[in-house]
Amino acid sequence: MNILKLSLYIVLVVCASAPRAEEPTGNPLALDAKTVQELGIVIDNATTRVLNEELKAPGEVKADAYSTVLVSPRVEAQVIARKARLGDWVKAGQPLVVLSSVLVAETQGALIVAEQDWQRVASLGPQAVSARRYNEAKVARDQARAKLRAYGLSDAQVGALLRAGSAQADGSYALLSPIDGRIASDEFLIGERVEPGKNLFTLVKDDKVWVEAQLAPADAAHTKADMTARVIEHDTTLTGHVVLSSSQTNERTRTVPVRIEVENPNNLLRPGELVEAYIAISDGAPVLAVPAESIVLLQNQPTMFVPKGSNTFAPAPIVTGDTRDGWTVVKQGLKAGDAYVRKGTFALKARLLRSQLGEE
Repeated sequence: MNILKLSLYIVLVVCASAPRAEEPTGNPLALDAKTVQELGIVIDNATTRVLNEELKAPGEVKADAYSTVLVSPRVEAQVIARKARLGDWVKAGQPLVVLSSVLVAETQGALIVAEQDWQRVASLGPQAVSARRYNEAKVARDQARAKLRAYGLSDAQVGALLRAGSAQADGSYALLSPIDGRIASDEFLIGERVEPGKNLFTLVKDDKVWVEAQLAPADAAHTKADMTARVIEHDTTLTGHVVLSSSQTNERTRTVPVRIEVENPNNLLRPGELVEAYIAISDGAPVLAVPAESIVLLQNQPTMFVPKGSNTFAPAPIVTGDTRDGWTVVKQGLKAGDAYVRKGTFALKARLLRSQLGEE
């Protein structure tokens, strides 16, 4: 009988010491140092900062006309060969297209003859020939050079012609790129006869573009040159500044175009695209603001996480204001100097929700 009582007592003690399934497992936001590092949690102190007041407006991307160059022949010619294609990035002096022109052929021949005549006269010297003959030879040579340059040939091309002699006087020549830039248009065909001034290529420097934002006249009146601006497209924010505000209102839209120059890395913005533009028109008073990514919603309440001891955190409901440039104003629930979780907020929220659902 005593042995039976002793066995029953041992069983009762073991059962009482075993953890019960319904007992709480502890604070889900009490972590160890390794978990804090794995979750990427970063703690910061709240500070005040100045958030610019911005005007929002739709805008259209346009090529920077100050960095756009049209390439066209200066004499009637025929297209012989293409040396560059649409979308190519070309360097200044790089051949774009080979043309053939009767006028260029005549001038090439005239230059070769004039150069040879000048070399003979120059070797004799002004003492051996009359001043008139000396000057005529020099002027004929210089005029032929000037004509070829006026037709679009470079000094290097003229020099190559003189070194090659009559073999190169066939009227063919290459139009060279005047700048470093990207080919935005090339509307011509091989064998086509082109008139002087016909646009064969459009070259642009696309590292910068213009955005023409359309503002209401009352808003446009607040804009000035060099104001900071930003443009959002493809989920990317690009910075820029106001170049000028038009003095005229568009009769159809009743808006005023405001031109913004925007940095365009990797050719992200292309002419013709529609974007959202934001112009900072003034600096406001300093306000308490935190990165927007540090705020989450818990039960539809904006919430942050704050440290409560070593590697332990707790949710803190807050009242928020405007969000600008990725920063959200905090009106209540946090004071300047308070510590808060700047990164890793979503990971803490996930742990808290899993705990409430009874998951490990």
